Amino acid sequence: QVQLVESGGGLVQAGGSLRLSCAASGRTFSRDTMGWFRQAPGKERDFVAAISWSGGSTYYSDSVKGRFTVSRDNAESTVSLQMNSLKPEDTAVYYCAATGRILLYGSTWTRSSLYDYWGQGTQVTVSS
Repeated sequence: QVQLVESGGGLVQAGGSLRLSCAASGRTFSRDTMGWFRQAPGKERDFVAAISWSGGSTYYSDSVKGRFTVSRDNAESTVSLQMNSLKPEDTAVYYCAATGRILLYGSTWTRSSLYDYWGQGTQVTVSS
């Protein structure tokens, strides 16, 4: 059974930091592009960040660039999202996703429809 399990969410004050983790199991994810998406109440699910299978390439939304860092450990089948300088507008449920498709680097990584596996999400709340 393929599973992606997120952890590390919580409540933090504006300007603070959180580190989200996603543990993958049930298949070999070491060749997958891994992504993070988020969904705020009443809004669509938005792309946050993604990382190539090797970890050598990353891509970020403009809203988090310079504040968030995505990384992965293929030996441990985990992907992480370090979130610094958090803002109230970062409040959302954060989802980890994986795709085995070969995607061109760049904007295609932002398309949620191209990710085949999803976690259940973890809540991040940033208070002002």
